[in-house]
Order: sequence, then C-alpha cells, then structure tokens
Amino acid sequence: MNEENFHKAINQSKIPVLVLDNKWHRLFAVHGKPDQVSGLEEEIKNLLSHQGQLNNDLKSLKKIKNQLMENIVSNMDSEESEVDADKEMEKDKRLIEETNEKMEQIEDELLDIPREIDSKNKELMFLTMGYCYNHLRTNKKEAVEIDEWIKDIRIKLKKNIIRKQNRVINNKEMYAYMHDIFGKDVLDLFDVRYEDFEEEKS
Repeated sequence: MNEENFHKAINQSKIPVLVLDNKWHRLFAVHGKPDQVSGLEEEIKNLLSHQGQLNNDLKSLKKIKNQLMENIVSNMDSEESEVDADKEMEKDKRLIEETNEKMEQIEDELLDIPREIDSKNKELMFLTMGYCYNHLRTNKKEAVEIDEWIKDIRIKLKKNIIRKQNRVINNKEMYAYMHDIFGKDVLDLFDVRYEDFEEEKS
C-alpha cells in the first residue's frame, strides 16, 4: 500500500481517544513513555479538560439566559412603574446579548476542539505505533537469538550428558576389572589410600 492510500485509510478509521484508554497506557508498562508521547498526552488531556470546562460554562450561560428571559417576562407583567420596568428590561436585554455573544464564542471553540483533539490523537497514534513496532521487532530479534542459544545449549547438554554417562560407565568397568584382577582386600587398601575416590565407586 502506498503512502497516500495508507494515510487515506487511516483518516477514515475511527481511533478512540488514546489517553482515555487504559490499555493504551499498558503499552508503555515495561519501558515507560517516551518524552514525545508524554508531551502529546499532556496536550490532549489539557484539550479534554478545556472542552469539559467550556461545556460547563455553556450550561451555566444557558441557565443565566433563561433566568434573564424569565425576568423580562415578569417585568412585562410587573406592577412597577413603566420607567423602572423598562430599565430592568433594557438591562436584561443587554445581558442576554452579552450572554449570547459569550455562548457563540464557546460554541465556535467547541466546534474546533474535537478537530484539534482528533489531530493530536492521530499524531499520538503514529508515535505509539512507531514505539510498539520498534519493540515488536526488537523482541522478535531477541526471541530468535534466545531460541538459537537454547538450541545450542540443548546440543551441548545432550553431548555432555553422553560424555558424563560414558565417564561413569568407564569408571564402573575399570573398578570392576581392578576388583577382578587385584581382589577385594587389595582394592580396599587402595580405596583407603585414594579416599577421594571412595564416593565415586558406589
């Protein structure tokens, strides 16, 4: 797959917000997160936090706007002097306009933030994949090297087991021949003299 088709396919894929996925954090459990990954993670967390704050601000502004509109309705039915009621209504209208402006600003920003999060998230995905595939390659190479070492050790182990068995058999045969040639009494005397061999003869 060429680069253009690869990036097109990636852009059509739905990627979860990585910093919110516990399994994503587990990818770095052994070696820890590289600085670039940690930096992007922090940026995305800040964007998510800001998005949450903006949503809360928007809810608060909607409540304020509703309250102001209720004030206008109640001022229409008010028994206060017309001048006072008009002043209150003008004040509430001005506050509603200000609230609407603030809400528009927040809504515009809330439209931009998901795109920014998505962009940073894809960047983080590429860094994560680079990190993971690098470790996958290293682990595979080391696994092959360890496998070769194990095979080599097995061959040496088999050879050494055979060599050991040959030495044990050779000793038993030699000791038996010595017994047959020199007799038990002579052999016992030499066993005492060469006591370091006594354990081996059994």
